[in-house]
Amino acid sequence: MKKIVSTLVVIVSLLMLNSSFAQVKTEANVPNENSLLWEISGNGLSKSSYLYGTIHMICGNDYFLSKKAKKAFKATESLFLEINLSDLNELVFMQKATMSTQPLSKKLTAKQLADLDIIFRKTTGMTIQQVDNYSMLTVLSLISMKSFGCENLKFYEMEFIGLAKKSKKSIGGLETVEAQIQFLNKAYSDDEKIAMLQETNGEETAKMVQNYKNENLPELYKESTTPNLMNENSKKWMLEVRNENWAVKMPNVMKDKSTFFAVGAAHLLGKEGLINLLRKAGYSVTPVLN
Repeated sequence: MKKIVSTLVVIVSLLMLNSSFAQVKTEANVPNENSLLWEISGNGLSKSSYLYGTIHMICGNDYFLSKKAKKAFKATESLFLEINLSDLNELVFMQKATMSTQPLSKKLTAKQLADLDIIFRKTTGMTIQQVDNYSMLTVLSLISMKSFGCENLKFYEMEFIGLAKKSKKSIGGLETVEAQIQFLNKAYSDDEKIAMLQETNGEETAKMVQNYKNENLPELYKESTTPNLMNENSKKWMLEVRNENWAVKMPNVMKDKSTFFAVGAAHLLGKEGLINLLRKAGYSVTPVLN
């Protein structure tokens, strides 16, 4: 079960990295502060909710959760993630999705298979033939995980779920595993997925982790949304459609209970980011600095 959860969260991390390449834009006179945590208030809410940007996974030695985040989490009544990873049905679906209905050696062209084999050997020490019956998403996940360069990975979603269960908070998801997989497949062809993996390396991951630890959200957003990871089609499916879907669901969730929303940090900023969409909907969304 632990292996299933880990694989799922790594796939979510890929979705976080593949967002919009647009430059950071905000409303006039509202600066983007260095904060992963944002307070949502106003527009009829009786109690504030919070929006937190995660990196999804991080080496155990780098893991942190600030005092302000802990305080905000404690003040809320429910937790909402991109996917409800505490839902057994979601984990069962993911377990099935790790395997492919068609071997990679038959699904991919000879060139695609050779390129992927080079990347897989370099990052995992294994050959692509060893995972021939696994899905492309599983292979992407394994490579993404290895880019962190450690064995003791911690997953923010699972940490939040643990805290939520301990404090008896309700847990929900903004979308499903099936939806995330569909978005990724609509956003990228196999050639584009392989090209994206060729850009993945430990140096870039380390830089992303450092910006995350510094809560440098604008720089984290900029690095996570570079043009080599995005085109107009992937921008539509990985950022715009998903953020719009979430921004429609969040008001009903917040109306019933004060909620701690934890989603990939790349979803927060930008013209079509959650911060801007929620402000357009009439909410006050402000950075929590301490």
